[in-house]
Amino acid sequence: MLRTLLTYAHEDESVGALAEAARREPQRAFVSASMRPYLLASLIDEDPERPALVVAGDDRAARDLAADLKTFLSPRPVRFYPARGVRYESHLAPPPHLVGLRIAALDALLGDAAAVLVTSAVALAEKVPDPELRPRGFEIEKGGLLDLDETAARLVACGYHRVDQVEERGQFAIRGDILDVYPATEERAVRCELFDIEVERLTWFSTFTQRSLEEADGVEIAPAAELAPEERELAEIAAEADEGDRPDVAEVLPVDRFRELLDLVPEGALIAVAAEEELDPALRDYWEDVTASFHDEDAHHLYVPPDRLDEALTQRAALRLSSISQDQPHEFRAQSADTATRSLKDAEPELEKLVRSGYRTIVAWARRGEAERAAYNLARVRAEFLDGRPAPREPGVTFAHANLREGFLAPGLKLAIVPEHRLLHRRRAERPSGLRPGGGGAIASFTELRAGAPVVHEDHGIARFAGFETKTVGRVTRDYLELEFRDGDRVFVPSDQLHKISRYVGADAGDPPLSKLGGKQWEQMKLRARRAAEALAGELINLYAERRRRAGHAFPQDTEWLMEFEQRFPYRETPDQMEAIEAVRADMEEARPMDRLICGDEGYGKTEVALRAAFKAAEDGKQVMFLVPTTVLAQQHFGTFGERMRDYPLRIDMVSRFRSAKEVRESLDDFMEGKVDILIGTHRMLSRDVRPKDLGLLIVDEEQRFGVKQKELLRQLRLRVDVLSLSATPIPRTLQMSLAGLRDISVIETPPEGRRPVKTYVGEYDEELVRRAIERELAREGQAFFLHNRVETIDETAERVRAMVPKARVAVAHGQMAEGELEKVMLDFLRGGADVLVCTTIVESGLDIPSANTLIVERADELGLAQLYQIRGRVGRSSERAYAYLLYPSSAALSEDAGARLATLSDYTELGSG
Repeated sequence: MLRTLLTYAHEDESVGALAEAARREPQRAFVSASMRPYLLASLIDEDPERPALVVAGDDRAARDLAADLKTFLSPRPVRFYPARGVRYESHLAPPPHLVGLRIAALDALLGDAAAVLVTSAVALAEKVPDPELRPRGFEIEKGGLLDLDETAARLVACGYHRVDQVEERGQFAIRGDILDVYPATEERAVRCELFDIEVERLTWFSTFTQRSLEEADGVEIAPAAELAPEERELAEIAAEADEGDRPDVAEVLPVDRFRELLDLVPEGALIAVAAEEELDPALRDYWEDVTASFHDEDAHHLYVPPDRLDEALTQRAALRLSSISQDQPHEFRAQSADTATRSLKDAEPELEKLVRSGYRTIVAWARRGEAERAAYNLARVRAEFLDGRPAPREPGVTFAHANLREGFLAPGLKLAIVPEHRLLHRRRAERPSGLRPGGGGAIASFTELRAGAPVVHEDHGIARFAGFETKTVGRVTRDYLELEFRDGDRVFVPSDQLHKISRYVGADAGDPPLSKLGGKQWEQMKLRARRAAEALAGELINLYAERRRRAGHAFPQDTEWLMEFEQRFPYRETPDQMEAIEAVRADMEEARPMDRLICGDEGYGKTEVALRAAFKAAEDGKQVMFLVPTTVLAQQHFGTFGERMRDYPLRIDMVSRFRSAKEVRESLDDFMEGKVDILIGTHRMLSRDVRPKDLGLLIVDEEQRFGVKQKELLRQLRLRVDVLSLSATPIPRTLQMSLAGLRDISVIETPPEGRRPVKTYVGEYDEELVRRAIERELAREGQAFFLHNRVETIDETAERVRAMVPKARVAVAHGQMAEGELEKVMLDFLRGGADVLVCTTIVESGLDIPSANTLIVERADELGLAQLYQIRGRVGRSSERAYAYLLYPSSAALSEDAGARLATLSDYTELGSG
């Protein structure tokens, strides 16, 4: 692969000095993130016979780092050791593919002096069952003897599951005299063909096509479970028990025979921390998770506490690298290898520039054929192939056949390593014609259909799916789908016509009226729907074409005031946020009305985009209307705008039911006279009596929350003024228009610096779990939301919470409270006057309370996906780890639809699992 390139680092004095110093005592070094895999590979390669353990922040970072190290160090074995994927206290067994990766990595580390193991902080913190507790693997050899019944029993004992057709690791299938096995530690499945009890043929095969690939002489069947059957049995029984009846982990697992992973690493191995800044947050998060869901208070049986692990790494890690702290004795700086080119013709000048600057430039190609074609088509640059030869000494371009995720430009080494996808940013391939896009009601396979479900046949109408039936017609045997229509009429649809059937997605999806076979009713319905769709499409196209034709107000370029206002933003903008800001700025400076959708997760900085747009408009003498869906959100935005703009001569006012009728009237009169620059409010601002003097910008927060009449007024406003829409969950039509080019769209998908994703749990309501969750939040001086969406019983629920956590200050908020009372409660909670807010979905939109980082939803099964997504966004708006518990009563059977919604948001399939 690229191993010969490590000679550049071996000859560099700074790399040699770090390697030499690390042999004497632990060393810290600053290294740019893009150069990290190369430097680690160089340091590991200093002693090819010494095993190595590299610790990354999380599993994804460890997996990616292992892939890059494998590219640089091949053929030296590099293994990825992942976390279990499920917590021990859940009593669930980890997936076989993870078990296989873990066993293969451990065996390599314990049995191969040259092995390199890459793991994450969480995997390092999980104790490991003694290898002696594992089931015994076995080997299958070509020409050997094999009894199918006995082998099936051995496979089950090793943790394999018997299936009809092998698709994933840890599965096996038997068909006659053929045994298919997907070993837990292998990349491919193996097929064993028997003649009586002799293994006549052994071949690797593709699980996708089921076709043989190449012959094999033997295969090692490694265990797909980390514990032997007798040790697993109690844990499996415990996993099937109800949440409250589950025994402690120590009762079902031999915890006294679990060991720390670091204890298994041979003495003398090189231990390196890849990114020191990632370890502490990762370890803190996992420990909070463990202590939150662990029923046995003594978590030390199965996990290593962060302070203990940090102490062990301090003692044993020879290298601790960081890409943030620059106050280090060793520094290795590099830039990311990235160009903006889309073709080889555009990339050639970039390669020439690197060579002129003295760089030895290596381009890594995933496919040899692509590299050869590129070398042939280069006009001014001559590219040689590395092919395992010594690395070139002089500046020039070299091609290498290798998979590489990231690259870098290292000025100190005068070395540029550029992966193909960083050199050429090709456009995504177009969808082949004839394929239907996924989503909507399309059905991709038989497995998506279940008996009794309503479906739509494009030729016959609404039917109920009755099942499958195999029929022989005209001496051809095929599978048919049986559809039941009105009056008991039935149609059998051949399986090759599956594309004509889609799910029924109407409002009455549970029991829709079935269509009658024959007649014109279905055709008339389709005709009406088609005409309505065409009318709507025509209306929308005309609307947006008219907007394109009309001349709007072209705002001037940024002034010193605006630049000063932007500099007062107390946080660092993310790249996505800056792109959205620049796009809005460019739109506003054009002489046509802006209509841009800013789509981004809760707390990702959409409001700051709106603030800057509003300031730009108001500074130019134009008025701004900021339309929001709830009074609470209006109050919060009013406070945010007032705080950010208090040093500027701009008047900001608010219209909502938190204000008296007299105050609202005065605000509207002042707005009409031009005395108010920015007016924030709810749908009240869309009334006929709201007449701005010189409106220049309309900002709409969560447009999908407004009704049809309000949207019609918004549509008319779009013809005259710039419109900026903000949404975390846009309705499909809004998103479709944006993606189709009818509306401009900017997506903010990078979280703010320090922001961590919300840990989301789904499970049955457990009062003990709720109590622990609230107490843990109070212990870190935070606040919690308890969502109970029934006004009639919300006070009883608040009393229940007070009884659960007596020391908590509990407040209640819902939409039927008097304006002044609701405002007082919300502001009091915002200022820290209460610890727990028992509330309805009134808190769904926009509340920004950084200290509130625990959310408990009592009947999550009754809420929609968009609602749950919005509500979850109320927490996790600071650097603290946030937790969301989506709960449903044990007595309620979770519907398939509700289960799908909750699964979309959940990190884990069940409370307590990892």
